[in-house]
Amino acid sequence: MMVKKQIIAITGNPGSGKSSTADLLAEKLGFKRFSAGDLTRKVALEMGMSLNELSLQQNIDPTVDQRVDEELKKAGEVEKSVIDARMAFHFIPESFKVYLDLPPEIAKERISNNLKENALRKESEDSSTPEEIYKKITARLESERKRYQDLYGVDHTDRANFDLVIDTNKNNLEEVVDIIIAEYQKWRE
Repeated sequence: MMVKKQIIAITGNPGSGKSSTADLLAEKLGFKRFSAGDLTRKVALEMGMSLNELSLQQNIDPTVDQRVDEELKKAGEVEKSVIDARMAFHFIPESFKVYLDLPPEIAKERISNNLKENALRKESEDSSTPEEIYKKITARLESERKRYQDLYGVDHTDRANFDLVIDTNKNNLEEVVDIIIAEYQKWRE
């Protein structure tokens, strides 16, 4: 029998609210927080690339994924953590695995609005219109799906990999966090 860790792994589509959800969830539970997205954005900036350029680079150079994955594995050793990362469900199978779902058509507007407020996102992403954002997030999703299938043999968008799937278009941030906490507590019992 698998020992369940006090770790909540959050994955989801771009713009689905992973960061906001993970931040509020960690705050409410008093857990630590790790964001692979923030780490990947920092790597992109260090390499002088946009996030989308880095995503294309990752298709031919696995060292970026390996760097992020190593940090993710380290984060998975810390109990009482909320981890926002595409592959957290895979590398931390003992975690409570959550998928936040949101259609790209809606995500483009959320990301567009977030670009105005989030300095790291604004600096690492090179999109200015919702239409450009839509094209880039759908391309990034497809690129990641293929890359993770090639690297790890998994589809990170397959809802069957998760303990809980939430449509963040039908639930606001507070509701999403409350649902996760309630389901996480049931899972821990």
